[in-house]
Amino acid sequence: MSKYYKMKRNTSQLLIPIEKETQSLESYDIYPAFPLKDGIIEAGYESLAKVISKEKVVILDGYIGVDWDEVSSTLKNLIESMGFKIKMVNVNNFLKEESEIQKMVLPFLRDSDSIFGYRTTLTLCDYFDQSKIDGIKISQDYDITIIYGTGASQTKIKGHLVYFDLPKNELQFRMRSSSISNLGITIWNTPKQMYKQFYFVDWIVLNREKKRLLPKMDIIVDQQRPGNPTWTTGSAVRGSLSQMSTHYFRVRPWFEPGVWGGQWMKERFTGLNPDVPNYAWSFEMIVPENGLLLENNDKLLEVSFDMLMFQERDNVLGKAAQRFQDEFPIRFDFLDTFDGGNLSVQCHPKPDYIKKEFGENFTQDETYYIMDASEDADVYLGFQDNIDPKEFRQALEHSFETKEVLDVEKYIQKLPAKKHDLFLIPHGTVHCSGINNMVLEISATPYIFTFKMYDWQRMDLDGKPRPLNIEHAFKNLNFDRKGNRVKETLVSKPYVESSGPDWKKIHLPTHPDHFYDIYRYEFEGEITINTNDQCHILMLVEGGSIELIPNDYPSQTFQYAETFAVPAAANKYRLINKMEGMAKVIVSFVKDEAC
Repeated sequence: MSKYYKMKRNTSQLLIPIEKETQSLESYDIYPAFPLKDGIIEAGYESLAKVISKEKVVILDGYIGVDWDEVSSTLKNLIESMGFKIKMVNVNNFLKEESEIQKMVLPFLRDSDSIFGYRTTLTLCDYFDQSKIDGIKISQDYDITIIYGTGASQTKIKGHLVYFDLPKNELQFRMRSSSISNLGITIWNTPKQMYKQFYFVDWIVLNREKKRLLPKMDIIVDQQRPGNPTWTTGSAVRGSLSQMSTHYFRVRPWFEPGVWGGQWMKERFTGLNPDVPNYAWSFEMIVPENGLLLENNDKLLEVSFDMLMFQERDNVLGKAAQRFQDEFPIRFDFLDTFDGGNLSVQCHPKPDYIKKEFGENFTQDETYYIMDASEDADVYLGFQDNIDPKEFRQALEHSFETKEVLDVEKYIQKLPAKKHDLFLIPHGTVHCSGINNMVLEISATPYIFTFKMYDWQRMDLDGKPRPLNIEHAFKNLNFDRKGNRVKETLVSKPYVESSGPDWKKIHLPTHPDHFYDIYRYEFEGEITINTNDQCHILMLVEGGSIELIPNDYPSQTFQYAETFAVPAAANKYRLINKMEGMAKVIVSFVKDEAC
């Protein structure tokens, strides 16, 4: 088991256990789970084999990254040991030639030296040779025919559909170890280029297929634990998603070290691997990356967040569903620079640029909410009043070519950062967090479109230079965000919108370019909040713990720094402060005028 584990994953992060250990009631939960509705979570291939052995035709479909060698060989051996005669059909045999697939995806990968591509218009059927698929026949000479592999449902043969899912973090850990490759490709590329093809091609193609298949899935399997999957019925998962969409949900966060990473999370979040130099990020709620954990009899099963959006987007997003469709619009993530380093000097694309160049439907507008900060903490934001764009670009290019240190403050303002400050970073704004900040990044969902201009002359954790994107940046930088205008327009000015004897509702206005708004509720006892047909994303940013009571559903307790959401369909909910002192809760949602 340990040999297999090391071979399949290249990461310092721990593999999720099958059974959740007893969690301290006063600590951040790295494995938050929603109770499975009307079903049982099973563990292991043996129980799965017993169920599918009762079927005449079985379709084993699933996501990219699934270990189909393990799945097919293990199930074949188990079912044959029961005395059945099996025909195994590998759907990979029906793919188009690899050279043809490479040619097909190339237009969406653009520049090979860049991580940026263009969202594909391909569908899964484009990968298969239809003449080969048409030749598949179900032979009566076998007790069971099993068609397996990513895209098995493209055969159009009716059978018991078993879908194998894989969380995006585990997929990337396998990618880094060269254990998997891109869809229809057998040649391993560099991790960055493989990720690019996943993001712009494979995930889009396979998400469309996952959405199509979700209502038809008889069994859903979580294949992230080598040799020991967990599984349950499709109806149980769909029922749980339905219940989630009217009450609450919290995704499973995942954590990554980085060259600028800090020690704040490492010191405070129990259950993380301590044998890492730092933690730079926590993906608190980033829909394309995070998963949802379901729990039953202490067993855990993870499915992708996409499934919730595919099935329940109207309940989840309410009035915002018309604009954003299956895309969850807001993300929460942590950027930890405590005892770490500065982030890169960067900006993000304009809406028309990200649409034209990368095919995205909305852009990467951000804010920095300061969860915690040392007395010397700063944020770099906006330009100095005397900025000369031509001189700035020449200085960046000179620094890149000569490796000389750039005098950043000659060009960019450095503002002091205090706990509960909110810095506004609409598209085109030059910015980065300085050292000794714990940043809650509240942003629009796109998350890879960071145009780095300067990175303090350091290497990445792999010992290689971090790529810069000066050309992209200068097509998007807003040089009017300078001088006094920075403090006037890019630093939120909170005000009390309403209050009572022991509570305040404080508005933290965002920039007009932001489609989302931010409030902070401060209360000693309890408050009631209406969703107003919008999904609310929340976090306790000060205090010990709070209790959420959504509708008539059993209450749920959330700890300091945990991100959770209340769907639009919940209509209203109560928050109860479970500790002494003042609880402070951030709430973000789509502005009505942005729907």
